[in-house]
Amino acid sequence: MKIIKDPVHGYVEADALTLRLLDSGELQRLRHITQLGFANLVYPGANHTRFEHSLGTMHLSALMSGQLGLDRDETRLVTTAALLHDIGHGPFSHVTESVMEEFTGRSHHQIDRLVREGTIAGTLEAEGIDPAEVCAVVEGRHRLASIIHGSLDVDRMDYLMRDAHYTGVPYGTVDAHRLIRCAILTGSGIALSEGGINAAESLLIARTLMRPAVYFHHVSRIATSMFVHALREEVQNVRGADARELVQMDDAACMERLKHSEHAITRDLARRVYARDLYKRALYVGEDRVNAAALQQDLGPARERSLALAIAETAGVPGDEVLVDIPRLPGTLSMEVRVRNSHAMVDIEEVSPLINTLNDTRRQQWRLGIYTTGEHRHVVEQAATEVLRVKRVTKQDKLVVI
Repeated sequence: MKIIKDPVHGYVEADALTLRLLDSGELQRLRHITQLGFANLVYPGANHTRFEHSLGTMHLSALMSGQLGLDRDETRLVTTAALLHDIGHGPFSHVTESVMEEFTGRSHHQIDRLVREGTIAGTLEAEGIDPAEVCAVVEGRHRLASIIHGSLDVDRMDYLMRDAHYTGVPYGTVDAHRLIRCAILTGSGIALSEGGINAAESLLIARTLMRPAVYFHHVSRIATSMFVHALREEVQNVRGADARELVQMDDAACMERLKHSEHAITRDLARRVYARDLYKRALYVGEDRVNAAALQQDLGPARERSLALAIAETAGVPGDEVLVDIPRLPGTLSMEVRVRNSHAMVDIEEVSPLINTLNDTRRQQWRLGIYTTGEHRHVVEQAATEVLRVKRVTKQDKLVVI
């Protein structure tokens, strides 16, 4: 047994199996994949990696397994899946997820190729752990999957705590130990005893407050849109460019590849992101001013690009100087709670008056972004308003709240 010092959880125990997995190339690569993509352009301390997050998730999964009374084999399965759950991430984590899905047909949760081949497969088989079962846990297809892939999962607990620690944003406070102590394993996944409601509310509040402050900060969204466009241009216009190869790189290798691309658009965009010479917001509006539901149809980089080209044509500016950013509308926050002195299970919104308010707040936080160079902001705003039929701001919208 080895002890690893972690800035969030203190001391994390790593047994022989964990140490062998940590030495694999797949996990060592995560030392060079930043957790929050381009959030460090806003918060200079946000340089933490998927490697340390994976260790933290494994640590919390071990605590959760003990609370749920899992046996040794089940615990080893869950902690192994927790340690490996992010090895499928592309460069800059979620930044390149849409490109991975578009050009390779897989998401970062689909790690079967990485787990079934190479040193990881041999390590798991030597320990009597089925690689297919590990993949099922990571992909959410196993009865124990909700420990790391659900409404009350240890993955979310760790990243909220870790992201708050490294950004310095004080909203990610989560009482992980209280949540774990109140966790219950049910037929539908992890639920909560009534004594954990306040801790669960705190987690959901943290998720809600961290969205606009960190995860959807406009500077990070602009840098992401620029980098995604650069990567798509590389794949589509450079002979021999292989999307599978690009998304298997680490952050530095991918950035350097794009910065020195033979394709001028890719090269310029990558260099601008690297130097933090970013596009500006021409339009940044909420669900109250656009038809957000209609924009969600066939959502993806290709749809965003077609809208960007239409706006650029209307504005009379180069197509590559307009980017459209349409985030997915946030899902409903929910989890099951077991009521005291009863075996009845209810949704948390039935026992917590905060949840409906938080769900309304998350919808109000959603923003459609149209980004362009500083010199084109005004004409692009006018063109985007016309193409997307954006509602005009009313006097009521302009009222200042004191």
